[in-house]
Amino acid sequence: MLRRDFLVYSTLAGAINAFGGKSAWARQAVKSILDYGAQPDGRTMNTSAIQRAIDEAFKGGGGVVHVPAGTFLTGRLDLKSNVALYLDAGSTLLGSMSLSDYQGADGNSEPDQRHLIYASDAEGVSLSGPGRIDGQGASFWEPSGRPPLPPDQAWTDVASHALKPKSSGRPSPMILFANCRRVKVDGVRLENSPGWTLHMLECDDVEITSIAIKNPVYGPNTDGIDVTGCQNVTISGCTVETGDDAICLKSERHSGKDPRLVRNVTVTNCTLTTCCNGFKLGTSSEGGFENIVFTDSTVTNQPAPLGQRVISGVALEVIDGGWIDGVHVSGIRMQRARTPLFIRLGNRKRVHNYSQHGLRNVTIENVHASETVLASSITGIPGDYVDSVTLSNLHFENVLSSRPEWVGTSVAEKESAYPEARMYGMLPASGLYVRHARNLRLDRIEFVAAAGEARPALIFDDVDRVQVGNLISTAVRGTMPMVSLVNARNVSIVDSAAPAGIDTFVSVSGGNSAGIVLAGDDLRGARHAFQAGGEVAPQAVTIEGNAPPRTD
Repeated sequence: MLRRDFLVYSTLAGAINAFGGKSAWARQAVKSILDYGAQPDGRTMNTSAIQRAIDEAFKGGGGVVHVPAGTFLTGRLDLKSNVALYLDAGSTLLGSMSLSDYQGADGNSEPDQRHLIYASDAEGVSLSGPGRIDGQGASFWEPSGRPPLPPDQAWTDVASHALKPKSSGRPSPMILFANCRRVKVDGVRLENSPGWTLHMLECDDVEITSIAIKNPVYGPNTDGIDVTGCQNVTISGCTVETGDDAICLKSERHSGKDPRLVRNVTVTNCTLTTCCNGFKLGTSSEGGFENIVFTDSTVTNQPAPLGQRVISGVALEVIDGGWIDGVHVSGIRMQRARTPLFIRLGNRKRVHNYSQHGLRNVTIENVHASETVLASSITGIPGDYVDSVTLSNLHFENVLSSRPEWVGTSVAEKESAYPEARMYGMLPASGLYVRHARNLRLDRIEFVAAAGEARPALIFDDVDRVQVGNLISTAVRGTMPMVSLVNARNVSIVDSAAPAGIDTFVSVSGGNSAGIVLAGDDLRGARHAFQAGGEVAPQAVTIEGNAPPRTD
């Protein structure tokens, strides 16, 4: 074995053994693509040479295919079982700018499978190393013709909507693993993807570690990492900068088969930057999501126009008849995300009638979001409630100055609309808007609004069984309350404080409101503890052990 090959092999030894390759890969020599005629000049088409190295490693029972330093122009490469493609430091796999080069090395015509790297029905497959993969995405885009938005609508803009894919098509996803087992992607840098960057489709036992994705913010539909119908997935230590959702989990029909459950997925220690959503479940949600964890990560933007900033730091969406049951989000730092949290249960299309349908058992804790511009929201639809959501130790700072036309606005249901935090327009709450939800717990929540904010910090509309404790908010200018309850049932607000100078701590409206309890609250900063509409029954609100409001 050459010393060059030995060093590469030694670097991969840990990963090989971890993926059960001791009996196969451990017996194989490293195969350099140079030995198969690949030229590192950035001009020679190397698809056939690299593919021969992969195929020979596969036929020999597995092995390591080594991409040394240099730039290797290539079209589609098909990875196979027990083959590790290793990109050495200084190496670049450069995607062709010709769509015809993405049909595979043997010329197979697969119009729906145009990818730079593709693996199907493979086991023990790996893509790793400190090298780079560049998809030359800009060569597949053109202007969308979208007219610019007026300045007062800049908060609704999306930078990547200014471009669109060319009508001739594009290779997307750039890298696809379909129906694979024991997959590892480690250390590589993925750049300039023409479409989705890295897609795991119905794979099991997946590790994605320490990769960097760098796509331009204006790249259309350039998702970072997509996980569809996969189970037992870990994504850790990754950096994603892109023009669409940074990390997105989906459950949907594929090749005529029913959607596969997305289960046991952990995303941790990642940094996410985009003009769309940071961490997202949905939009495709025909099947289920269970045991999903997102922890100890950062969702951020540099100072930039609003259209280049994250739409939602965390977006949890069920709109296609599926379900979410068991999501834990914790330890997230957000900076300049337009909206911290967006939780949506809708009814765009209900393909299946699952008994598990719904959105429930979500815990979000220890989240700090600064320089936001749009309120977070938790919304179901009439008769279909978001259930069992716990929010704790959250700090949200909204920096967009309030406008009079935002105060007291009605919010359309939009049951079948595409889910997005900006779908309702500017919400009538500055911190959190909740509608059609039950069994909620909010504890140690702080909402900080821009000076002169005239909207309630928190609105509950058609909710049941809600516990709020240790709530803090900046003052609301004018006559609006700090908390607005509309047709709210069995709501307790305890151990919370009215900010100095506020008119009303809590307002209650709607003939269905009942079982409202204010207990142990410090109301000295408010003029009124509560105000109730004439339709609210006198016994609907109970006051217990509160520090009294001021008497002016």
